[in-house]
Amino acid sequence: MFQPAEEARDRESLERLQLERLRDTVARIAAHNPRYHRHLGKIAPRDIASLRDLQALPFLTKAHLRDGYPYGMACVGPDPVLRVHMSSGTTGSPIVNPYTPADVQQWREVMARCLTVATLGPKDVLQISASFGLFTGGFGFHYGAEALGAMTVPIGAGRTLLQLQLIRDLGVTALAGIATYPLRLIEVARQEGFDVRKTRLRVAILGSEMWSDELRARIEEAMGVRTYDLIGMTETGGPGMGVDCEARDGIHVWDDHYLPEVVDSETGAGLPDGEPGELVVTTLTRQGLPLIRYRTHDLTRIHSRARCACGRTGVRVDRLRGRTDDMVIVKGVNFYPSQVERTLLRQRGFGHEYQILLEQDPGGGERMVLCVEVEPGCDAEAEERLRRELHDFLGLSPEIRRLAVGEIPRPQGKAVRVVDTRGTAPERTGA
Repeated sequence: MFQPAEEARDRESLERLQLERLRDTVARIAAHNPRYHRHLGKIAPRDIASLRDLQALPFLTKAHLRDGYPYGMACVGPDPVLRVHMSSGTTGSPIVNPYTPADVQQWREVMARCLTVATLGPKDVLQISASFGLFTGGFGFHYGAEALGAMTVPIGAGRTLLQLQLIRDLGVTALAGIATYPLRLIEVARQEGFDVRKTRLRVAILGSEMWSDELRARIEEAMGVRTYDLIGMTETGGPGMGVDCEARDGIHVWDDHYLPEVVDSETGAGLPDGEPGELVVTTLTRQGLPLIRYRTHDLTRIHSRARCACGRTGVRVDRLRGRTDDMVIVKGVNFYPSQVERTLLRQRGFGHEYQILLEQDPGGGERMVLCVEVEPGCDAEAEERLRRELHDFLGLSPEIRRLAVGEIPRPQGKAVRVVDTRGTAPERTGA
């Protein structure tokens, strides 16, 4: 463990710490942001007698943060701001997150924990294929690796041929990036006759997108690596909120820094452990942009609060399986793109890339087209099996459009899985 005393606290001690840090967070908001404090009902730290009192506070939403652009919800006070990161703002104003020196240090520590969980240490060489810039990914991996004493190769996003060359020539042992980027590495490696399995690469720490167990299995088989699922977002300070360990028995949330809840996505009511719903996060140690009951839209459940086989004692959540705002409705059928992905990748003969097109048909109705890339030898029986499973498991009957491998565009960033042209302008949804 990177911080054994913190990662293996007993539950009673942890809850005392959480309560203390929750009160400190409320006090910081009250001292530095009257608007935010009014949103909380002007609650005082002394009014929070137990962690249960958190559930009486209002939710914070993405709309609140966007409406406050750029610094309307910030709580920096007299502390210097070293840097900002922000979301893309593709559907509204971007969310700006100012980082104080304490925020940078906090990010460094939680990322170092995550990389340690993923078996990294001082002898490793970490190649960072996440972008460096206003998006949060690259810097977090960089800080965490340096805290461990590991060597970093901060190449950033893209330049896939160079990525492969450096993996080989620099003896890279670990890869960090968005979840679908290894698919591009695999494709280019095949085209170039490059065998990734013959390099020193053994670990991939991936996040930023929803990715299924089936996609994880394909990456591990093709690259000969062990993958680790990393969670976090711009609003919480970037990746590093949690990661799954070698036991693969849920994602460890560093709940001395982030307090998770799961609520009913429609009513907002809290759900008991084990019930699936929407993840809500309260940050306990972030200064520049503290979050109280932030609705993430991510779907999961509290998996366990018991000690894990790895020895860590914090809460574990299931791998994220979708987002409330990613739900697609076609002819009255509700589904998530990740469900289509899991069904597709169970089939032999199909590539890992796919795209869901939602269109108006000439008769005034709507049509769903599933574009899939087929590998040599993929026959009509495989297509019929895919069609049958989509209908049996999801109630979908899409038109299946067969494409050659490479025909679906490969963006440098997140994969575009849904293209919805049923409205006046195309709406593109990432993985």
